Amino acid sequence: MSAPKKVVLAYSGGLDTSIILKWLQSEYGCEVVTFTADLGQGEELDPARQKAELLGIKPENIFIEDVREEFVRDFVFPMFRANAVYEGQYLLGTSIARPLISKRLVEIAEETGADAVAHGATGKGNDQVRFELAAYALNPDIKVIAPWREWDLTSRSKLIDFAEKNQIPIAKDKRGEAPFSVDANLLHTSSEGKVLEDPAVDAPDYVYQRTVHPEDAPDTPEFIEIGFEKGDAVSINGEAMSPANILTKLNELGGKHGIGRLDLVEGRFVGMKSRGIYETPGGTVLLEAHRGIEQITLDRGAAHLKDELMPRYAELIYNGFWYSPERDMLQAAIDKSQHHVTGTVRLKLYKGLARTVGRWSEHSLYSEAHVTFEDDAGAYDQKDAAGFIQLNALRLKLLAARERRLKG
Repeated sequence: MSAPKKVVLAYSGGLDTSIILKWLQSEYGCEVVTFTADLGQGEELDPARQKAELLGIKPENIFIEDVREEFVRDFVFPMFRANAVYEGQYLLGTSIARPLISKRLVEIAEETGADAVAHGATGKGNDQVRFELAAYALNPDIKVIAPWREWDLTSRSKLIDFAEKNQIPIAKDKRGEAPFSVDANLLHTSSEGKVLEDPAVDAPDYVYQRTVHPEDAPDTPEFIEIGFEKGDAVSINGEAMSPANILTKLNELGGKHGIGRLDLVEGRFVGMKSRGIYETPGGTVLLEAHRGIEQITLDRGAAHLKDELMPRYAELIYNGFWYSPERDMLQAAIDKSQHHVTGTVRLKLYKGLARTVGRWSEHSLYSEAHVTFEDDAGAYDQKDAAGFIQLNALRLKLLAARERRLKG
C-alpha cells in the first residue's frame, strides 16, 4: 500500500488514539483529520478538540459530531426489531456502533479529499474487522490503516515512552497499568481485560458504571409503560420522545433498578474467546418490552420464523457485516414483520429484572372469546380438535406401526 497523503482518524481524545495521531504524522508524514463521535458515551468531547489542536490538527480538520439520534434511529432500533442477541445473551452494544463510525469516516474522507481512514482497534479483537468491512463496503478504494497491526509499540510502557517523547499529555492514571478497558455508547458499556481476564474470578464492583448492584436497588418496584409503533419505541409513560431520548430515559430507569448486567465469555470472530462485562440497562428493558408487544401483535408463524432468523442476523452484526446484502435481506423480512407491532407494554422493574406485566394494542391478535375457560358462545368448537390431532398423529402412528411390525 502506498503511503497515504491524508488520513481520517477515528479519534476519542484518549491516550491510545492521541499516540496514533502522532504516529500517523511521523510514520507517514501525512495530514490527519480527526473524527470524534458523540454516541452517548457520557464523556465531555471538548477535550478531544483541544487535544487534537494541541497535536497540530487544523480546526477545519477536526470533526466532532453528535450522532446519538442517528445511532439509535438507524442502527439500534432496526436491530431491536429483530430481538437480536448474540450467543443467547449479548445485546451487541459495541458491534452496532462500529458501522456508523465507519460510515462517517468514509463520508468525511470524501468531504475532505482524504485517501485513507484509520482506527485504534487492536489486531486481536472484533472491532478491526467491523471498522474495515464497513469501510470497504462503502468505498472499495479506501485505504485503511490499523496502527496496532503495524507499529512496534507492543506494551503500555512503550506507549507511555512514545507519548512522553512526543509531548502527548498523559493522564496520571494512565502511567500505571489500567485495570480494564472500557467502550461506551448510549446502548451499553463494555469492560474487558486486566482484572477481568480470568473468567473464574468475579468481576469487582467498581467495574460497573451504569447500574447499581441489584441487591442495592430500590425495595419498591417501579411500573412503566412503553408505547410502540411498527416495532419501534415511541413513548414512555405516554410521553412521546425521540429515539435517543427514549434510550437515555430507559438507561436511567434500568440502571436505577440494577437491570442489564452481563458477565459473558464470548466467541470472537477472530477465533479466540474473551470475557466481557456488559451493562445494557435501557436495552434490556427495551428488548423485554418489544417481545411483550410482539406476543399479542405478531402471528405465530412470523414470530417463530423471526426467532429462527435472529441468531444469523445477530452474528452478521457481531462479525461486522452490517453493510452486506444478506443483512439487508434479513432486515427487509424483519421490518415487514413489524407492520402491526404497535401498542403499549407495561413493565415491572425490580431488583435487576424487567418483566412484562401487561400489553394491549388495537392490532392485537389475542381473542379472549377463543381462549376463555368460560362459555365461548360458539367462537370455538372443541370437537374440531379431534380431527386436527388425528391428522397430525397419522405419520406418528404409521412409524410406530412399522417399529412394532419389524420387532414382531
